[in-house]
Amino acid sequence: MITGQTASMEDYLEAIAKLGEVETEVRVTEISKRLGVKKPSVSAALHKLSEDGLVEHRKYGCVELTDEGRRIAEDVVHRHEVLFRFLSEILGVDREVSQVDACKLEHWLSSSSIKRLTKFVEFILTCPRGEPVLLQGFDYYFDHGERDEELVARCLEEER
Repeated sequence: MITGQTASMEDYLEAIAKLGEVETEVRVTEISKRLGVKKPSVSAALHKLSEDGLVEHRKYGCVELTDEGRRIAEDVVHRHEVLFRFLSEILGVDREVSQVDACKLEHWLSSSSIKRLTKFVEFILTCPRGEPVLLQGFDYYFDHGERDEELVARCLEEER
């Protein structure tokens, strides 16, 4: 684990952060619905996160991230967003599949890998010519199992 928390605990922090963006008060019920787990599981997780100093929660009250909890949650959200963009916008994976896969991967990549991946995604997606030829070529290669000879010729011509 990158943060010292389990993947499950990182998911709780991420859910609390995301819910806090749209709800004025985050409660056990909303966390339970978002993560698809039972309320007693949420309560147990919140107890652990509270002991670790990452959330503040009183029984039957709202849940708030501490500064450290918010820092970890923001890091998890960032990792998720970068992985989602890489999978969906660079590799062309279906958006729903990209969401699920990003959620799984976000817990396992090192911060140095995420930094490089972040820069790679930015680099590719901010091509001054619009959609990078690289992505067009990859889509063709994925669909046909070979390079698009027209794109190869164009690239070689531009290189001269």
